[in-house]
Amino acid sequence: MRAARVIRHSLSMMGRYKLRTAFMMVGSIVGVAALTLVISGGQAAERKTLQTVSRMFGDSAIMIVDGGGHFMGGPRGTGTRLKIDDIDAIATELPGVESWDPQQGLGTGSVRRGDQAVDARVTGESERSEQVWNRRASRGEYFDAAAVKAADRVAVIGETVARKLFPDEDPLGGEIQIGSVPFRVIGVLEAWGTDPHGMDRDDEVIVPITTLMRRVTNVDTIASARLVIRDAKTADRMRPEIRSILRQRHGLAAGEPDDFTIITPDQVQAMVGQIRKVLFLYLPMVAGISLLVGAMVSAILMLVSVHERTGEIGLKRALGAGAGDIGLQFLIETAATTLAGGAIGIALGYAGARAAASHMHLGKVEFLTAVLLGVTASTVVGLLAGLIPAMRAARLHPIDALR
Repeated sequence: MRAARVIRHSLSMMGRYKLRTAFMMVGSIVGVAALTLVISGGQAAERKTLQTVSRMFGDSAIMIVDGGGHFMGGPRGTGTRLKIDDIDAIATELPGVESWDPQQGLGTGSVRRGDQAVDARVTGESERSEQVWNRRASRGEYFDAAAVKAADRVAVIGETVARKLFPDEDPLGGEIQIGSVPFRVIGVLEAWGTDPHGMDRDDEVIVPITTLMRRVTNVDTIASARLVIRDAKTADRMRPEIRSILRQRHGLAAGEPDDFTIITPDQVQAMVGQIRKVLFLYLPMVAGISLLVGAMVSAILMLVSVHERTGEIGLKRALGAGAGDIGLQFLIETAATTLAGGAIGIALGYAGARAAASHMHLGKVEFLTAVLLGVTASTVVGLLAGLIPAMRAARLHPIDALR
């Protein structure tokens, strides 16, 4: 049998046994779709995570969070002792601190304008937050030190809040209400997007921290602070000094646990490493297992097909088909089926990755790597799944097959 005739006959057999072909394709579709989704979506997620982590933490920033425990693991004890004076003392005693910004949050609260209301994240910060967080006002202006000292009722809002509360108006100079306290909008923040937790960072309102603490929350403690240091290489060396200052100021005796958490750039990099491991090791491994299961299903179905088509194989051998022709036919059938399923899986996986990226604001989804992996995986799976059935079919003796 000529190769062209073998290929035509193989393709016609796929159409003849539609149910078997469909079941074989399903395994390939699911596995390749999962692999494509993980790779395409994972690349977008990694890029977005790195951008956001860089903005939130950076290579030269140390975070101090109220409450003890471990960063990204284990429960943190409730802390209510971290104060602005603590961070001021650290900045005064440690010459390596270039700038700092304390934070206190209201969490997600109701922000109103007239009869309109939205749920937005409300945060109190200092006049240094522009520099410390590298996020300025794209319109209007940020509040200054005088506004913080006087606890002025002014606010800088995110683009999402501006769009919801001032859909057809310029928000600058407008009035919003947080709780029962009115605030005048003096600026609109630069667009940020989502953070690693999927939170829309443009759906927030920033006010002077003194105003939030005195007029809204009525507390004298802060939730966290960010320190910007001059030399990123000294961050881990400064950690014990910061810890010593805070423990002394909080009157913690030896053996007592910290009532604060210090997060250094090295810890952030470890967190990023864990995220990468999940995105590009564990999730692809799960997708690979589903692809392997699909290959096993295809192989089993083809072995059953060899048994059912014994008479057909014997007739072809009697008419002059060689063992290689028979083996090639079954190999082509399996490979073509899994490749077709792989092509559908690539399309479905990419569509799913784009939908997920759009929903989570991850940005552009890369396609080339996922396509190459999908095509390679489906080809390899098809060849491996068809190899054993093809060998078995080729070994059948014409006389035994015709009995």
